[in-house]
Amino acid sequence: MTSLARSRRIAVAVAAMLLTGLATATTGHAAPAVTAGFTDDFNGPAGSPADGSKWNYQTGDNVNNHERQWYTDGNRNAALDGQGHLVITAKKEGGHNCWYGPCQYTSARLTTFDKFSPQYGHIEVRMQIPRGQGMWPAFWMLGTNINNTPWPNCGEIDIMENVGKEPNAVHGSIHGPGYSGAQGLNAPFNGPVFADGFHTYAVHWAKDSIKFSVDGKVYVTRTPQDVSGKQWVFNHPFYLILNLAIGGDWPGDPDGGTQFPAKLVVDYVHAS
Repeated sequence: MTSLARSRRIAVAVAAMLLTGLATATTGHAAPAVTAGFTDDFNGPAGSPADGSKWNYQTGDNVNNHERQWYTDGNRNAALDGQGHLVITAKKEGGHNCWYGPCQYTSARLTTFDKFSPQYGHIEVRMQIPRGQGMWPAFWMLGTNINNTPWPNCGEIDIMENVGKEPNAVHGSIHGPGYSGAQGLNAPFNGPVFADGFHTYAVHWAKDSIKFSVDGKVYVTRTPQDVSGKQWVFNHPFYLILNLAIGGDWPGDPDGGTQFPAKLVVDYVHAS
């Protein structure tokens, strides 16, 4: 896939996530900055939902990007396993009405909106992604001013995205005004089959630079010079998002070889 095609598909995905009817924890105002350090090691009894003091569950489908899942709340699709992990599980099941008719899949999407919103720092996740055509796990951030300053002007930092048809690649990117869509700044990191084990995905974010890394190896650095005179929209608070999407314009739909349930296993999320 060319970088232009990949950027365009990422832009479609982002627009879809932001413009659909996904319920948010709050609407109509910018989230306040909550900038103390963040640690979640997902310790707790098996079957417990994610810590409600740290995470919100969002619900709904995603018509604009033609994703196939319905995001649920509570512990139905995202729960602790009792061994120090949060497991986001995509299931092949109905029970909801999606944009295309009766839903075929359920999954989960969690955010820290109104709970944790860093401005700068080192932000990382250690997790094992699922495998299979149609899988689309992501760990990313959006500006907390999104309700008053719509995307892409609010800014977006994609710490890690993977589509199952690219088992050896994860992507890091930034989006802002004039450099979203086909002009989005996206970089792939090519390595092992990432679904085979746990890996650490991170950004080190400062006023004038964002460094993306996998397992401690920085593979791309973005600075204001990269946006060619356009506005650098990464000097205000952002919130975190963890989700596992199924299908859509970029990854394509699951096929006969895709196995369900599919699991995104998160060991920890740390920010300092």
